[in-house]
Amino acid sequence: QVQLVESGGGLVQPGGSLRLSCAAPGFKFSTYVMKWYRQAPGKERELVATIINTGDFTNYANSVKGRFTISRDNSKNTVYLQMNSLKFEDTAVYYCNAWNLIAEYWGQGTQVTVSS
Repeated sequence: QVQLVESGGGLVQPGGSLRLSCAAPGFKFSTYVMKWYRQAPGKERELVATIINTGDFTNYANSVKGRFTISRDNSKNTVYLQMNSLKFEDTAVYYCNAWNLIAEYWGQGTQVTVSS
């Protein structure tokens, strides 16, 4: 049973930073494209950032471009989302996703709240 475990969420003031982590132990991590999604109350789940299995290519939603950075460490089976200059509208539950042609897995989500 594959488990993706997110951590690093919390309460932060506008303009602040958080770093989310998603660990996937016992899993062929390096064969998966990793993504971060988020879902705010009453809204659809939104793709935030993507990183391919080698880490050589990343892509971001326009709403976070220039503020968020996705990275991965295949030796630690972990993907990260560095979030800077956080805004009220970044408040959401953030989900880690692992995808390849064979399977797809989701984490349980971690809450990020941006509030003054």
